[in-house]
Amino acid sequence: MAQVVRVAEITREALAPPVVATGTLGPKEEISLSVKIGGVIRQVRVDAGAIVRAGDTLAALDLSEIDAAVARAQSATDKSERDLARARRLYADSVVALAQLQDAETAAEVARADLETARFNRRYAVIVAPASGVILRRQAEPGELVAPGAPVLVLGSHARGVVLRVGLADRDVVRVARGDRAVVRFDALPEREFAGRVTEIAAAAEPGTGAYAVEIALPEAARLASGLVGQVEIRPSAGRSTTLVPIEALLEADGAEASVYALSADGGRAERRRVTVAFIVGDRVAVTRGLDSVGAVITDGAAYLDDSAAVRVVP
Repeated sequence: MAQVVRVAEITREALAPPVVATGTLGPKEEISLSVKIGGVIRQVRVDAGAIVRAGDTLAALDLSEIDAAVARAQSATDKSERDLARARRLYADSVVALAQLQDAETAAEVARADLETARFNRRYAVIVAPASGVILRRQAEPGELVAPGAPVLVLGSHARGVVLRVGLADRDVVRVARGDRAVVRFDALPEREFAGRVTEIAAAAEPGTGAYAVEIALPEAARLASGLVGQVEIRPSAGRSTTLVPIEALLEADGAEASVYALSADGGRAERRRVTVAFIVGDRVAVTRGLDSVGAVITDGAAYLDDSAAVRVVP
């Protein structure tokens, strides 16, 4: 009695072996937010995970000392302007020399510059979100004394999307190019696949690891939590003609060797073929040897066949 089977056509495409790696999801832009001058933190308005909009006030130093510095600079500027006006009048009346007028002008310019510096420091004693995004880390608390430039918050900007960052060895990075397609899977979301593309490849290796940093843009993962670990399969665009069969057609796989069943010339019998497997691409297997002149392989029912067994193909 003939065994009922289904078959799938063999396809041939220009493919290269995929590059597989593990990386971490995060915003394309991570911005460390700090204050320009040191001081005591008065308030931090957001926690890690908070969604913020561009222009939101996020944190601020205690402004008592800073406002006092602005007031001193303003008073010094007002005095220098009065001194300059008086020097000009006296110079016009030939009471003071030109050098004294020039000294007054210089003093006024210095005072105005000091005032601009004080106002600038005052402006950057308050941390304002430069872009919309999510707070990734909160690194200081109210009452802490922070040094100039010390990070208070780290913002993940949504402006340029999210990426998976991976490190590739030199033998792999040379096979990858910008624009190559990629598929990413996260252990936290095993039922989903995310399509992406390689957008950035480092020109030099990291000194500590020797790996090359590669970024894969994932438009569909914009709402996922930063820090998720994902497995990526990068599919290089440059490749050679490759024979592909459905993965369910493979039997008795042992390393790079496996078996498949093809149909005989009259379509009534199964013919066992030993094949060499090169790599797996999604739900298909690249085969380098054993399928010459074969146009289709048996999928459903293959596990119950013997060589030369009678078969009946159904749609």
